[in-house]
Amino acid sequence: MDAHDDDAALSQIAGAIAEPARTKMLCSLMDGHARTSTEMAVIAQVSASTASAHLARLKDDGLIKLHTQGRHRYYSLAGPHVAKAIEGLMVISRNSAKAFVPNTPNRLQFARTCYDHMAGTLAVQLHDHFIASSWLIGDGTYELTAHGEEAMVELGVDVAALRSQRRRFACSCLDWSMRRPHLAGALGAAVLQSSIRHEWVTQDLDSRALGLTIKGRKALLSRFGIHTDHL
Repeated sequence: MDAHDDDAALSQIAGAIAEPARTKMLCSLMDGHARTSTEMAVIAQVSASTASAHLARLKDDGLIKLHTQGRHRYYSLAGPHVAKAIEGLMVISRNSAKAFVPNTPNRLQFARTCYDHMAGTLAVQLHDHFIASSWLIGDGTYELTAHGEEAMVELGVDVAALRSQRRRFACSCLDWSMRRPHLAGALGAAVLQSSIRHEWVTQDLDSRALGLTIKGRKALLSRFGIHTDHL
């Protein structure tokens, strides 16, 4: 593929994302859940036929994928790389020339899903703790130290299984609301699932918001020294 083809491909993808109804659809899938075309039509506030056309465009451009179960058809993001790109565009869309003041709804700003990993204030604080504690080393792409691997195993994370996956093991993802990195990749997804299993956070079924439980507040303070009363 030459430079002209690269430019054309980029323009094609940018055009797919730029249409407001398609943008709403993509953002609604950022929680990692799959949704039907009927649900997507309601979210995008368009007719069923228009929604089908939009979904076909997004699928053809490789931004979403279709899952068929019997007579039911569901759509989800094509993968974490798409979620990361959308999160990045959310950051760019803010006017960086002005002093940054987050205006994301409080619950989403505090803790939310970014496809299959955790984002928001809580996720940024966890990321910072992992770095400060020398559990993670690297610049944007991370490796676990021996101490970090022990800590993750204590959290119930199967590190060996994560390393065998065909995706990035651990990397930073620029947080939309905080403008600072949180943890993504296979390890970021595993930390979220561990937090859900331990009942430290609860996941909304109809939004990206994560709720922090009393058990979670205690665990964050005792395990990571993170105070959440002021968050």
